[in-house]
Parts: sequence; C-alpha cells; structure tokens
Amino acid sequence: MISAQNLTRRFGGFTAVNDVSFEVGKGEIIGFIGPNGAGKTTTMRILTGFLPASEGRAMVAGHDVFEDSMSVRKKVGYLPETPPLYPELSIGVYLKFIAEIRGIPSSKRTTRIGEVMELVGLSGWENRILGSLSKGYRQRVGLAQAVIHDPEVLVLDEPASGLDPTQVVGIREFIVDLASRRTVILSTHILPEVERICPRVVMINQGKIVADGSLDEVCSKGGGGVRYRIALKGSEGDNLAVLVSDLGAVDTVTPGGHTEGFQELIVHAPGDPRTAIAGLATQNGWQIKAMEKVSPSLEEAFLKIVGRER
Repeated sequence: MISAQNLTRRFGGFTAVNDVSFEVGKGEIIGFIGPNGAGKTTTMRILTGFLPASEGRAMVAGHDVFEDSMSVRKKVGYLPETPPLYPELSIGVYLKFIAEIRGIPSSKRTTRIGEVMELVGLSGWENRILGSLSKGYRQRVGLAQAVIHDPEVLVLDEPASGLDPTQVVGIREFIVDLASRRTVILSTHILPEVERICPRVVMINQGKIVADGSLDEVCSKGGGGVRYRIALKGSEGDNLAVLVSDLGAVDTVTPGGHTEGFQELIVHAPGDPRTAIAGLATQNGWQIKAMEKVSPSLEEAFLKIVGRER
C-alpha cells in the first residue's frame, strides 16, 4: 500500500531525510518514531504529497506520489501535528467545506459529517467555533477532516497531542478501529501508545532508518533482551547476588534495592532461570517474593538505539 524507495530530502545544505526506504502493507499499522528533528514529519509530508523529495520514489495506494499527486491525495487522510483549521469557522461549516473539496457528493455530505463527528466524539458540536476549542478538541476536528473521505491510507502525526488521559484512550480505540480497514502510519512521542497500538515499528534518527521490524524485534534489538526480576530474602550474611550468579543457568546478576528485607536482583539468562533459582532458594531456605519475566520496553530500545547512533 505504501512504498518508500531511497527517499532523500535536502533543505539547502541540510539533509533532513537521507535514503529512507520501507514498505507498509494493506491493513498494516506502524509506529513511525524518532527524536525531534529526525525526519519523521518530512517523510510523512513527502508520502502525502505535501512536499517533493530531492531524490527517490514513493508509491501510495498504487499511485506515484510525484507523478500522480492528486490521485494519492484522494486515497490519503493526513493529520499534521498542527491541524489545518480555520479559527473563525464553526465545526459544522468547516467539515462541510472539507467534504466539498474532498469530492463527497452534496447529497451525502450531511450524513457523512454526522458519522465522522460521532466517530471522534463531537456530536452536537456543529455550531462551536474552532477558535474557541481547546487543543484536545481541535485535535478531534483534525482527525475528523482526515477521515471524512474514508481514505485507504491514514497518516497521523502526533494525534494524541494535547489530549487528557481519557481522551488518549478514546483516540487509541479510534485508531485501532480505523486500522482494521485501513493502512495507518502513526507518529507519536508517546511510546507506550505505540506499544499498545502498533505491531510494527519503524525508527528514524538523523534522517535514516535505524530500526524496522515487529515491536518485539525492535525492543529486543535495543533493550538488551529479556530479563528477570527476582526478589529474595536470605539468611543474614548471604550474598544473594553472588550465590545466584554461580548458577549455570544464569549469565549476569545485578543487585537492586531492598524492600521489607527482600533484595531485588535483575537476572539475565539464555533461558528461563526461575526454576533453577527457586531450587536454590528451597535448598538454602530463602523466601521468594517475586520472580517476574520483564520484556524490554520500546522506551529502552529507543534510548539505546538513538543513543548508539549519536
């Protein structure tokens, strides 16, 4: 559905996007993440036809973005970080204008506007002036304009910006529902939302793709692999970290803090070491409070990969 091939964009002597290539299949939802200034927004503007590339090629929904830009725009819904709103208009008038320029027949506009307003939680707000809305509600109107023409591809740049926690949950459910019928590129700095929504992650830094794969693959690449949090209480004088590290099933043990007499250990191992640790605890009469498998988070991977690239 989306194919970016060797995309490069220069602004004078500065290269914002440098030889970027990736594919997004029909019905796929990806998290497109990176630090500020990494090239995310520039890449999305290229894919949506708002900005030409200096080099490379992009195809969206079977159309060349540079040679057939108008066809691409008919297939794409785009929510930039700052929604394109006219503050003097009411929500209803604005969406009617968007529906008209999107080519929705006049006989269907009122029905479609009502459907979209209900979808983003704006039912009954037709007469509210855009300039009077909070940032969160302006974001909802931005989402409405992005989906009003029922696009095959949806590109969202910080869709949860300015929303309170309750609204973030609603937007998350909204995006998941949209993804069941569309291809979605989601760019956000809220990495836990990417973990909840996106099966696949593309990470960009300094204009280049530095990671591309399933969420688990990207997390493992930068997050140091699976680890285990073990909380034990031994006898006085027992060096729990040393005794556990002597097990053959364990690679490394990092001692943590103490809580209510239990010492926390972070254990890395080639397999699951919990059976071996439980056996050692039984043998020595230790108490066990926790034996948890901890998968690396996207935030950990992000910090390690971006830090490594820098």
